Amino acid sequence: MELSRLSRRAFSALAGTTVLGLSLGGSVSGRALPASGASGPAPTGPPPGPPGADGVRHRVALDRHSLLVDGRRLALWSGELHPFRLPSPSLWRDVLQKMRAYGYNAVGVRLAWNQHSAAPGAYDFTGVRDLDLFLRTAAETRMYVVLHPGPHIGADVDAGGLPGWLTAAEGGAGPADAAYARHADEWLSRVNAVAARHQYTRGTGTVLLYRVDAPERARLTRLHDRLRADGIEVPVLHAGAPVPWGEADRSRDAAEVRRDHLAHLARGVTLHSVRTAFGGTSWGWLGASSAPAPAYDPTAAIDGARRPTDRLAPLHQLGHLLRHVPDFTRLEEAPEVRAADARVQVRHLTNPDTGTHAYVLRNDSAHDVTSTLPMGGTDVEVTVPARDARLYATGLPVGSGRTLAYATVTPMLSLSVGRLDIAAFVGRAGEMAHLVLDCPHEPWPTRLDEEAAWAYDHGRLHVTVPLGENGLTRVRIRSGESDRTTLLLFADDAASLRLWPYETPSGRVLVHGPALLRDAVLDGATIRLTGDTVEECGLEVWAPRGITDVTWNGERVSTSVSRAHSLLATWQLPGVPELVLPALDGWRRRTENPESAPDYDDSGWRAADLRTSRSTTPVPGGRPVLFADDYGFHYGDVWYRGRLTGAAGLESVSLAFSTGARGLLMAWLDGEPLGTHRVGGEGDGTGTWAATARFRLPAALREARRLRPDAGASCVLSVLVRRTRHGQDARRAARGLVSAAFEGASPQAGWRIRGAAAPDPVRGPLNGGGLYGERHGWHLPGYDDGRWEAVPLTGEGAREDRRQGVTWYRTTFRLDVPPEVDASVGLVLDAGGGRGNRAQVFLNGWNMGEYAGDLTDSPGTFVLPNGILRTRAAANTLALAVLSDGDAAPGPGRVRLELLGSAAGGVPVEPVASPGRR
Repeated sequence: MELSRLSRRAFSALAGTTVLGLSLGGSVSGRALPASGASGPAPTGPPPGPPGADGVRHRVALDRHSLLVDGRRLALWSGELHPFRLPSPSLWRDVLQKMRAYGYNAVGVRLAWNQHSAAPGAYDFTGVRDLDLFLRTAAETRMYVVLHPGPHIGADVDAGGLPGWLTAAEGGAGPADAAYARHADEWLSRVNAVAARHQYTRGTGTVLLYRVDAPERARLTRLHDRLRADGIEVPVLHAGAPVPWGEADRSRDAAEVRRDHLAHLARGVTLHSVRTAFGGTSWGWLGASSAPAPAYDPTAAIDGARRPTDRLAPLHQLGHLLRHVPDFTRLEEAPEVRAADARVQVRHLTNPDTGTHAYVLRNDSAHDVTSTLPMGGTDVEVTVPARDARLYATGLPVGSGRTLAYATVTPMLSLSVGRLDIAAFVGRAGEMAHLVLDCPHEPWPTRLDEEAAWAYDHGRLHVTVPLGENGLTRVRIRSGESDRTTLLLFADDAASLRLWPYETPSGRVLVHGPALLRDAVLDGATIRLTGDTVEECGLEVWAPRGITDVTWNGERVSTSVSRAHSLLATWQLPGVPELVLPALDGWRRRTENPESAPDYDDSGWRAADLRTSRSTTPVPGGRPVLFADDYGFHYGDVWYRGRLTGAAGLESVSLAFSTGARGLLMAWLDGEPLGTHRVGGEGDGTGTWAATARFRLPAALREARRLRPDAGASCVLSVLVRRTRHGQDARRAARGLVSAAFEGASPQAGWRIRGAAAPDPVRGPLNGGGLYGERHGWHLPGYDDGRWEAVPLTGEGAREDRRQGVTWYRTTFRLDVPPEVDASVGLVLDAGGGRGNRAQVFLNGWNMGEYAGDLTDSPGTFVLPNGILRTRAAANTLALAVLSDGDAAPGPGRVRLELLGSAAGGVPVEPVASPGRR
C-alpha cells in the first residue's frame, strides 16, 4: 500500500462511508448512534468492554470512522481462524485464547460448505463441524465473531469451499443461476439457524458482523430478504460495500506485517483483518490446487502447531494499541508533514476529539534511514529500518495530566490499574528510545531499572532508554499535585510479547513475564492467573487495589510489592519439562491395487457410460464421459478399468487426464505396469493441470500377446488417477480420465469407474479416497493387520520389492505427555530411499494429507492435532498408503515423530471421535 499523499476528497471516500453493507432489522442501525442519544458523531472515549453472551440486547452501528457498539467506538482487530483447519474442537479454545492474549478482539470465521454437506440436502454440524460449539467457545473467550459462510470462501479450499456434488449438479456455475441459488440459500439457511442464536445484538452470543458474497445488486437485495427471514440482524459486509475494511494477506516477515497494517491505519481504517491469524492444516483432500501442502499458511503469526512465530510482535502491539488507546478509533487527515529524507514517506493523521496526532512513516528502500521529522513543534530524529514502517504519536494522554510531546518509540498500550497509569512503548532492540512528556507540574521521576535516564527542562520531561534484547525498562513518575502515579514501560519486540493486559469486571490487570496469559480472575484479595510457560520466567502483576495474593495455574505464588507498585514473584515460574518421543517401529506392510489384475471382479463398479456432462471440460466426440465427478467421486484417488476388445496388435496407449496440482496417473495392461505419469508446468491458471500419458507397451508384453492365440480377443486396461483438488474458481473442470487413444489397434473400450466409498460419517466427505485399502478400512484403528508382513521401515527396501502401485504400512505407538503439558507433535517424512513415492498419512483413521516425496528433497512435516492424537498413555494407529512408480523402493522413507513445541499449561483436550473398523 503506497503512502503517497491522498487528497481530502479521496481520503473521505475511503474512510467516510456511513453504511456497512446492509443493516438488518432489530436493534441494528446503519446510522451513528451517539452514546448520549444526541445528534452528531459519537465522541472518542473508552471502548466497549469485552463481549460475551450476557443476556442484554446491544446496538451495533457504524459511522464514517468506526464501528459503534452501544454508542461506543470500537476499533475492530480481527484475525481469521478456520475451524475446519483445526479438527480438534478442544483446541479451538486454545487458539482463541491465544488470539485474545495477542491483542485480537474479534475472530474471522470462514465456513467450508463442503465440510458440512456430502450430498444435496445433507448437512452435518456435529463433531469437528460443530458451529454451535465454536460460537459458544468464542463467546466464552470474549471474542467478537465476523462470520463468513460463503457460499464461496476461497481460502485455498477445494472448489473455494463449494461441495463436490455441486460440480455435477444441474444449472450453471455462478450465483446468478437459479439452481445454484437454491442450493446456496439452503446452505445459508442451515448456517443462519445456528448463527442467529449467537448474535451479539440479542445478547446470546458474540456474532458481530456477517460477511457474504453478493457482487450483483439484485442478488444482494434478495439475499437481504433471505437473511432477514432467517433472523440475521447484525450488519452485513459484502464485496461491493464502500467500507474502509483493511485486510492484509500473507506477509514475508514482521516488517511487512507492520507496513501492511500501518498502511491501513494511515487510510483511516478501523476495521482491520489479519487474513490468517492461525495457520492450521489442509488435512485430507481439503486444500485447493493453490495450496497443495498440508501446512496451509506457513507465514501465519500462529502456525499450524499453535506456536507463535516472528510475525506476531507487530500484530500483538497494534492489536493492544487499538484496544487500549481509543484515540486511534477516529483519525482524520491532518496537514502534510514531510521527513527531511525523501525516502521516508509520511502520513499525518489526527483525532479531532482528543488532539492526538499520529505519524505513519514508511521506508521502502533497502537501507535503514535516519531523518528528522517535525513532531510536537520539534524536529525529532527518527530511524526507520529498511523496508519497514513506524508509528509515532504526539498529544497522547499519558496519565495525571501529562501528555506525550513526542517519542522515537511506538505506543503499545495505555491503561489505568488502581491508582497507577501505565503506558508502554516499543521499539527495536539496540535503539535508543527518547520520550518527551509535557508536564503541567514538575514531576518526580524514579529510575527503576539501571538503563533509564531522565532530565526535566522547561516543563518537559525527557526520558532516554537503550532498548535491550528481551528486556523491560520501567520509569516511575509522581507529582505533588496528584495522588496518581504514572509508570512508563519500554520494551523491544521480544519483551512486548511478554506483556499481557487483561480486562476483568473489577478492573484492568497487566501481567509481565510468562509466555502466555490465558485468564485472570479477581477473587477477593487473590488474583488467579492461568497461562503457559516455556522456559523459567519471572512473574510481575499490576492489579487493582486490594489484591495481595497471586496464584498461577492453581498454585500459590510468593510475591512482594515492588517499587513499580507491582506484585513481583519471589521465585521464577517453572518451565516445561523435557519430553522424549518414542521411535516409530513395529511396522507391518501389505501391497494392494488388486484392481490392476485382469481377473479382478469389477462388476459392482459404476459403468462409465454417460454421454453428456455439466463439466466445463469438453467431452471428446463420440466417446463416453470419464470425468470422476459425473459419477459421484469428488475427492481422492479414482480407479478405471477398461475392457478392450479387438486389441490385437496394440502397441501403445495414450491417456488424457485432468487433475489439480501434483496429479499423477498409473496404468497397467493385463496386470503388467505400463508406467507412471505426473502433471507438470503451471497448469491453466485456474487450478487445473491437463496432461496426456503415452505408454508404449513393453517389448516383453507385446511379444507375449503376439504368441498367445487369444491375445486379440480382449485385455484389461487399469488406470489409477490421483486427481487431487478442484480449482477454487473453476470447480467444474474435469478431474480424472478424459479420454483414451490407441496405436496399433482400434479396440472398443467398455469402462467402469470406482472412487471413494460412502463418506465417513464422523470424519466427513474429504477424509477418504478410492484406494483399495481405504475402501476396506486399512487406515482405521482396530483393523487386524496381524497377517501383514513385519518390516523395518528404513526407506531403502529390497531391490526385488520395487513395484508400481500401492503399498500400505501400519504401526501403533503410545505417548505419555503429563497432563499439565501442552505438547504439539508432528510427523516427519523424509524421502530418503523412498524418493519417487507419494505417501498418504492417516492418524487414527484421519487423513492428515499427502507427502510428495517424488517432487521434493525436503522432509514433510504433518501437524498431528491433539485430540486426534492421543497424548495421555493411549494407543495411536499410524497408517501410510505409499504410491510408488516402480523405480524407487516402495517405502515412504524415514518416518519419525518430532516435538514441534511444548508449554506448561494449555487447555483440557477431549479425544476426537476416531471410530475403527467394525
